[in-house]
Amino acid sequence: MSGHSKWSTIKHKKAATDAKRGQLFTRLAREITVAAREGGGNPEANFSLRLAIDKAKAANMPKENIERAIKRGTGELKGEDLFEVMYEGYAPNGVALLIHALTDNKNRTIAEIRRVLTRMGGTLAEAGAVAWQFERKGYIAVAPDGADPDRVFEIAVEAGADDVVVSDNLIEIYASLENFQRVRQALERAGVQFETAELAMVPKTTIQLGEKETLQVMGVIDALEELDDTQQVYSNLEISDEIMAKYEGTA
Repeated sequence: MSGHSKWSTIKHKKAATDAKRGQLFTRLAREITVAAREGGGNPEANFSLRLAIDKAKAANMPKENIERAIKRGTGELKGEDLFEVMYEGYAPNGVALLIHALTDNKNRTIAEIRRVLTRMGGTLAEAGAVAWQFERKGYIAVAPDGADPDRVFEIAVEAGADDVVVSDNLIEIYASLENFQRVRQALERAGVQFETAELAMVPKTTIQLGEKETLQVMGVIDALEELDDTQQVYSNLEISDEIMAKYEGTA
């Protein structure tokens, strides 16, 4: 469970500072727009919008971009007619994938996803074939620099977190949907700085592969996340700290 989330967090941090900043801002704006469309434009009353705005701010997205995205969601500005879709599939070696997309053209999106999977040894799956292996949870990542893992653990658990996983470069906190906001607010009040705080599809169990196979699957996920319509790719792949270090060195 922790391996996949750790990789997503590292990729998010890299994307926020590399040449794909424009693509990242587009994805974040779409997420804000959909959240505002579904729950209104007030982040104090719309938790999903609050999370999307916080994620955009963490990526240094300009305030005016955030405001425009909210107005597109509330209908104050004209915008894309976006659909939220979750595609299911498999990477090589039987790794389960959930591909979260926001798109204005479902036919284009599924064709692009199928092309990537086919080219790289994966397959699309029927609806329901993969989703049962995941559950929706709150996920918070904290960089251990300057944070006391024992203190973070105590605050999170007392606020209702289900699990806290400490590794070399990340403290990961998982919470039920009911307790997520309470855990997040408790950490905020304690002055804990987040790498990310979001709702995520967390695998119920994970699988481990050899180094070569793991890097192959990571390449597939990387290619899927390069697609314009992809918001996030979730998998049940467990990635060790050692393989993560090698990936970071070559990515």
